[in-house]
Amino acid sequence: MECKVGDVVMPGYIIQEADDLVKESKKVVLGNGLRLENDSAVSSKSGLLCKRKNIFYVDSYQKKYIPAKNDNVIGIIQSKTPEFFWVDISYSELAILPYLAFEGATKKNRPEINVGDLVYAKVVLANPDLEAELVCVDSTGKKGKLGELKDGLMFPCSINLIRKILNDKCNLLHLLSKECPYELVAGINGRIWINTKSLRTTILLRDTILEAEHTAYNKMKDLVDKFAGELTGIKS
Repeated sequence: MECKVGDVVMPGYIIQEADDLVKESKKVVLGNGLRLENDSAVSSKSGLLCKRKNIFYVDSYQKKYIPAKNDNVIGIIQSKTPEFFWVDISYSELAILPYLAFEGATKKNRPEINVGDLVYAKVVLANPDLEAELVCVDSTGKKGKLGELKDGLMFPCSINLIRKILNDKCNLLHLLSKECPYELVAGINGRIWINTKSLRTTILLRDTILEAEHTAYNKMKDLVDKFAGELTGIKS
């Protein structure tokens, strides 16, 4: 069955819009809930078909993270081998992150990352029969926003919340940036890392973001006003 963006899809539905763009030689990325089957984009789970820029994905409530190619994830280094790191990405199996998958890394110049450290990485290989493989560089070999996450606070959340705050309809992060400076990285595997100038601000920011999961888009301003009042010591 064919469908378009905004439709509710079931496993096996063909994403005709994505196929049409490919025929026009335009770049298309298949995100969560989609796969390539017989040269066609096909849904692999139930949910709402969405599109952000050139990325098509299925928005559905998901408790367990399943790695997919091009996912950006926050990982925890679990152990090292002579060639790569073993990384916890909230999946049943550990992922591998080669030493050479960092900007400027060589066999002699390896990244100084230890067990327990956090990394923001991209999934480049996701196969049910193999370990997921990660990199900390983009297609040009530059790290961009990827790499080790130093200081700050990492906390778990639902995958649904990650998709919500990254949705173009959600202005939460933009509104929060007007109240205080902060750094934030969201991993589609249900982890968020934030860094601010003080621990108190970091905790308040974390609590506000977690509360956003059950807040309507048009109520985000009220949520941020509450955050601003608590930040200045004035309870709203």
